[in-house]
Amino acid sequence: MRQLAILLPALVLAGCGTGEAPPRPLTQEQSAALRPADARLAGLYDNSCRACHTVKDSLAPLTGDRTLWDPRWTQGEAALLSAVLQGKKAMPAGGQCFTCTADDYRALIRFMAGRDS
Repeated sequence: MRQLAILLPALVLAGCGTGEAPPRPLTQEQSAALRPADARLAGLYDNSCRACHTVKDSLAPLTGDRTLWDPRWTQGEAALLSAVLQGKKAMPAGGQCFTCTADDYRALIRFMAGRDS
């Protein structure tokens, strides 16, 4: 019986996954607190993406909220880039970033989707 008492917690812990925890929704405040580490990219984000991607009522997926971005991420980065370039729903073509390159858009998408690390 004593061996079972010692073995049982080990078995329970062994059953715990080592994968990452499921994502949790972010609040607008948590989303608004996020900024790209790169100063140039942060400027592009502040001037084009931030206004909608930190406000739930805009219906844009909140920056950093993996519960909203993960389903989109499964479409692939190419599909997300295409949506930005062409516009989607209320988002205008190019997301109002008139100086962004394709690489800038990719970096911004990765940042907002919580995939930049």
